[in-house]
Amino acid sequence: MVEAWLETLMGAYNRDSYEQREGYMAQIHMPGEVFQSLVWWALQSLPDEILVGLDVDPNRLHRPEVETYFDGPEVHDHLFQGQGHIINEAHIVNRGDSYSVHHLPEDWTDDMFSTQRGSRAGRFTHWLHTHPNAPAIPSGADADAAQETTGVDMILGLRFSPEGPLPWFDDVEGTRRAMKSSEPTKRKRSFFARHQLPVLGKAPSGHRIHELQLIAFHKTGVGINVIFVDEEGWPYGWDERVSMS
Repeated sequence: MVEAWLETLMGAYNRDSYEQREGYMAQIHMPGEVFQSLVWWALQSLPDEILVGLDVDPNRLHRPEVETYFDGPEVHDHLFQGQGHIINEAHIVNRGDSYSVHHLPEDWTDDMFSTQRGSRAGRFTHWLHTHPNAPAIPSGADADAAQETTGVDMILGLRFSPEGPLPWFDDVEGTRRAMKSSEPTKRKRSFFARHQLPVLGKAPSGHRIHELQLIAFHKTGVGINVIFVDEEGWPYGWDERVSMS
């Protein structure tokens, strides 16, 4: 079951996905329960980053009306493997620093095909890795690793506290897509209250989550629009889609 605060964030993110649809050539549908697991795993694995392999359900396609709704003017139907299929499973494959996390451990490789499939062995369709207390913006290592991906690469950036050995790192340029609450923020009167970070939700690990960022991109460098869907394949906030238009 997805927590209510996260459902709210995913609905607001979907509204942004609709408003920004003209800037994307393709879309990918991420179930809310899978995304919630990704957030929890990321925080449980601190201070390491994690690499997660994602597979799609070959028997579960995007709902046509949803796909049409989020389509931009320039759509490429055969841009990547698994396009048009909903993600259905996720597995943590590796954890480590920003350089080592991209490599696949031996227990996840298939010796018969590893030389042909590259460093990631082609076992999963899509890949996601985390940026703890850092924006979801690709580094050079991220872009290089994406060249081995047949599907798309995703980056999940999280800002949280207590920070531990990972203070918020913001000295990086690039386009960001933050998950923002659509609920109005209460006015804070005191000086200290105004400078406190908003708390979007609290993880089972005890961390307070202040910001979530998510991007997806193809190895050619084009962005992929992420749509969060429920167990029936409908986007969060779909019943309020009139407000998206």
